[in-house]
Amino acid sequence: MANRSNVAQLRHAVSNIETMTRFALAVLALASGVYTYLGVRSLLDGSATFVFFAAIIYSAAVSVAIYAFWSFMMRFVPLVRSFTRRVALFLVMALGSLMIVAMSSWLNAAALAGSAAQEQHLAVTLEGYAEDLDRAHASALAAQSLLPDLDRAEMRFSRLADNERQSGALTGSSGSGSVVQLLTQMSAQMAELKVSINQSRDEVANLFAEGSEHIATMRELVSATGDVQPRVDKFSAEAVQLSAVIAAMQETSVAPSVKRAAADLSLGFIAPVADGGTEDLVSRQDQVMETVRASVSSQSDALSAAADEILAEPGISQRRFVPLSAADAVLRYYADFLPSWAGAISIDLLPVVLVLVLMVVQDAIRRETDLLSDADAMTAGDMMRAVALYEEMKVHEAEREAVLPPDVGLPDIDHELLPTKDDGPEAESDGEASGNITPLKSGRRGRPGDDGAA
Repeated sequence: MANRSNVAQLRHAVSNIETMTRFALAVLALASGVYTYLGVRSLLDGSATFVFFAAIIYSAAVSVAIYAFWSFMMRFVPLVRSFTRRVALFLVMALGSLMIVAMSSWLNAAALAGSAAQEQHLAVTLEGYAEDLDRAHASALAAQSLLPDLDRAEMRFSRLADNERQSGALTGSSGSGSVVQLLTQMSAQMAELKVSINQSRDEVANLFAEGSEHIATMRELVSATGDVQPRVDKFSAEAVQLSAVIAAMQETSVAPSVKRAAADLSLGFIAPVADGGTEDLVSRQDQVMETVRASVSSQSDALSAAADEILAEPGISQRRFVPLSAADAVLRYYADFLPSWAGAISIDLLPVVLVLVLMVVQDAIRRETDLLSDADAMTAGDMMRAVALYEEMKVHEAEREAVLPPDVGLPDIDHELLPTKDDGPEAESDGEASGNITPLKSGRRGRPGDDGAA
């Protein structure tokens, strides 16, 4: 009785939730269709009317397909008992789930997180532009590291010229001779290099300030509220202007100019003619100028090496901002929006849980039913049909007895003429006398077609 009651309760529960299950499936299909409409609308181009009707038709087709597919699964999967056929249905259900994800779930994710994904794309692009601006600024200012070397070289040549002019520290003869002229010339060249580097620093500072303004504007666009598409358009315009600033900043680097100037110091060194009054003074002046030549050559090599290090730094490739649609942004930055993807897929694949629940319940009903005896498994309807069949059999039996004679089926010898155990000699004699007599009824049974002749 307990098994019978459990089976009845399970069947009653399945019957009660059937309407609710259909309603829930319809609501899930409708919700998926709505979000599919929102997602596909962002992918279509054209007039507003075309986009509206195209998105409506596609979303309606998706809703109908989802409802029909899961209705089939809910009907057939719980009823199949064979392991092979059930595995085949599971494979079909997995294939259908993949198709639903392909035609609906990613569009649902685009509708749920499309704007956030586009903002994520803007933020990532902004960080790239900010990094490019910082690198361009650092590369442009790298030549500033040469200023201390140029300062020391200028001061050394200037101090040697002063010492030679005042006390003849190099040649032993004071005055403004050819050595002083050479040292003053080298000091002036170092000063010119310093001036060019300082001038480029001011230009780089102005460009960096302009680029920082563009970066600030782009940050405001990323963090602003409201529709994302107008912000994407403004962001794109700012990105173009910022790219121009970065390119201009790269052109302001004075490292190539410093390298050329350093080479000119050595290759273009022109020593004045010694103007000493005596041969000894001329000889000393020549020795000093050779020393100055060696010093200038050493300074030129140092500046060239420093300029080569700056020029060896990898250049900044031109960055190009490419706007993304909501669906494309969700696909590219899927790892950042896993909760949205989970929600979008769950809307479409939640009926899998309902199918599995119905399958388990139907299996339980079949197992409980197999444990019941025939009497326990018989329903009131079965009992009424059995009684009706029995009554019909009784009626047919009565009609058969009314139509057929009572002795139908007896052998040819009449029962009334057969001897019994209690009969004596008379019975035996009577039997012998009647052995040659054929009863009238038996003769009629032997020749059923001779009724009229008899």
